[in-house]
Amino acid sequence: MTFNDIFKSSFLENVASISILDMAIAMILAFAIGMFIFLIYKKTYQGVMFSSSFGVTLVALTMVTTLVILAVTSNVVLSLGMVGALSIVRFRTAIKEPLDIAFLFWSIAAGIVLAAGMIPLAVFGSIVIGLFLLVFVNRKSHLMPYIIVLNCEGHDAEVKASEYIKNKTQKMVVKSKSAQKGNLEINYEVRLKEDNTDFINELADMSGVNSAVLVSYNGEYMG
Repeated sequence: MTFNDIFKSSFLENVASISILDMAIAMILAFAIGMFIFLIYKKTYQGVMFSSSFGVTLVALTMVTTLVILAVTSNVVLSLGMVGALSIVRFRTAIKEPLDIAFLFWSIAAGIVLAAGMIPLAVFGSIVIGLFLLVFVNRKSHLMPYIIVLNCEGHDAEVKASEYIKNKTQKMVVKSKSAQKGNLEINYEVRLKEDNTDFINELADMSGVNSAVLVSYNGEYMG
């Protein structure tokens, strides 16, 4: 071992392992793809309150993943240490919407593929995923199931209201029925023929019908 080997710095050797141009291109593309993911998330969001911080997180996650993978691909030893370091990280934030998980994995996957140098795959794959989400998430609302909560006075009013609902909807299924003296409550799962819901107003005005409520339904909650 020579005198120069003693003071030789492996840190300085890694400075030039990735060129400035490669880093700039990777980070700019990561930001662009992250913004695209954020826009798709904003267009397809169906929750009650939109969280802008989650959208910013998607952009940051794409860029951070790109940064990490750039470092890993330039040094095999560093990649092993990175795996060990990331294995002890635990995230406690609850994911409220199942679709949010898809956006998180999309951001991570885009960052990995982009940092690996597969730019066409990252761009084309993101476009395909974005179009897929726009088509299937933003379907017409009348194709989604709804629940009609009907409260009426007796059997005759129930038959009349049921026939009216059947004529105004594409599909009708009785989900539950509760009967008391002089009072019936029936829950119908329906598919609307169109986006217009004015028939609920007419249904509530029918004789023998006390109330009629229309709520959206996805199989897990009503609201």
